[in-house]
Amino acid sequence: MMGMNFDWIPLASGATHVSPLFVLLTLVLVLAVLLSLILIRARQSLLVGYLLCGVLIGNSGLTWLTGADHGGPVIRELAEIGVVLLMFTLGIEFSLTELRHLWRSALIGGGLQVAITSLLAGGLAAALGFPAVDCIVLGFAMALSSTAVAMKSFQDSGQQNSPGARAALGIALFQDILVIVFFLLLPILYQGGSGNLATNLGGALLKGLLFLVGAGLLGRFGITPLLHAVAATRSRELFTLTVVGLCAGVACAGGALDLSLALGAFAAGLVVSESIYSHRILAEILPFKDLFLAIFFISVGLLIDLRVIADQWLLVLAGSALILTLKGAVVFFVLKALKLSGRPSLLAAAALSSTGEFTLVLIGKASGFRPLEPATEQMLLVCTALTMAVVPTLMRSVPRIAKWLEGKGLMSIRRSATEQSAPSGLIKKISDHAVICGYGPVGRALNEALTRCGVDTLVMEMNAETVRHLKAQGQAVLFADATHVEALDLAGIGRARLVAFTFPAVNATCAAVPLVRERNPDVLIFGRAKYHAEVERLRELGVRVIHDERETAVAMVQAAVSTYERNDIDAEQIVRDVVDERA
Repeated sequence: MMGMNFDWIPLASGATHVSPLFVLLTLVLVLAVLLSLILIRARQSLLVGYLLCGVLIGNSGLTWLTGADHGGPVIRELAEIGVVLLMFTLGIEFSLTELRHLWRSALIGGGLQVAITSLLAGGLAAALGFPAVDCIVLGFAMALSSTAVAMKSFQDSGQQNSPGARAALGIALFQDILVIVFFLLLPILYQGGSGNLATNLGGALLKGLLFLVGAGLLGRFGITPLLHAVAATRSRELFTLTVVGLCAGVACAGGALDLSLALGAFAAGLVVSESIYSHRILAEILPFKDLFLAIFFISVGLLIDLRVIADQWLLVLAGSALILTLKGAVVFFVLKALKLSGRPSLLAAAALSSTGEFTLVLIGKASGFRPLEPATEQMLLVCTALTMAVVPTLMRSVPRIAKWLEGKGLMSIRRSATEQSAPSGLIKKISDHAVICGYGPVGRALNEALTRCGVDTLVMEMNAETVRHLKAQGQAVLFADATHVEALDLAGIGRARLVAFTFPAVNATCAAVPLVRERNPDVLIFGRAKYHAEVERLRELGVRVIHDERETAVAMVQAAVSTYERNDIDAEQIVRDVVDERA
């Protein structure tokens, strides 16, 4: 990476030297684990632990070990990669179908929330004497919420499909899309340029639109055939390499066209979001995204200088309280205007009351054009960190607050019709279902039998042609590997009644079973085994085993004995005696 300084520093008596990058990453990872363990016990978001880790390293004197000031350029480059992967994941998760279901909360709710919050925050910035362009940027930055913290908190509490979560998701989707547009406009806002301002803005938006169209055509005629070829190899390593290469390649194309790496990464994710490979790609990229997202939040913590904040701690607390109150109130009243009932509106308001990760990204990019005053930048960094940190606590407090408001007659208990009938995607909504891993002859027969019995099923299959065929039939299906923990989460394994491994690959089944049990201890698990030794391995894991050799023996013995049609022979008893004795 350009700008890296690979100076070596002594750790001991001059004989041993260690790279500053390695020392810094060691501090980051070790402290992140320790702080995260503490925060998990306190039921706080892990992202808060990452922020605190950065603050601790940056303000405790530990940075002298690395020879860098607040992480240096290396950690900034890794943070940039974290943003790119975050935007790529956002593009993959972005669903036109989901957006159609959430259009009211996304377009109307998100539009009103961003407009009102931006006007209020921008007006306050103007009253404090900021230049007009800074007022626009700061106003919009304050309107953004932390999608990562909000959605993770909903998942942790098991409310990811609740009306409040869906309303919050709609508004968050609108914010995230608008961030992409704002990235395009930043150079025009700060640098101006020759010609009419409206013409320059229109040109920037047109260039971004053409880039997205070009990425879509590339996906249809280039990337999709490539993914077909890679999927046919059944190589996990090659598929992962292709995914990362796809993300990096399209992101670089966006940067080369003077757009942004973030827009390029979003476009790359968008290209595959509606394909059969989206869930598999999501499962492959999530571990990378989580790692670099952690580094991004740690890098934010590294930038916080507690000495500057100590002199203005009252102002920091007041600013954080103002953000939480202002944004929470705006979201609550906007959703109430959209006829969502009280408790879901209050829950969504708590989830979106903070500023977020894209607030930090936007401020960082804007500072590249015109740096803010150090005290102002520190204020924004700390307020964002504090507001994100309290979101999980606020969300857990919603039931008590709602009960108090309802008792005072300040909020209605009645649920709206919209809330009761909120639609959702097929896979996200499915529950008490059967997860069928593999769609060979056994999987096909099992799926058809369960479907005829009225049981919801979800198929996990690694054959791309089969997945395309099932998807065209309306079957809930994932192009995913059952041994990937992310794939199991996407399949809703925690809500499933049973899981059936319909292939006789015992090693794969043994690898997947502990992951399934971890997420759903009570689920029934069925598996296949060819040989007696394999049967014992699976039974030790609590799997109900279908023994291929035994079932074949039963069928053959029964067919052979029955051909003699002798009344004095109990064919079924002979089958049981002979087969069980041999087993």
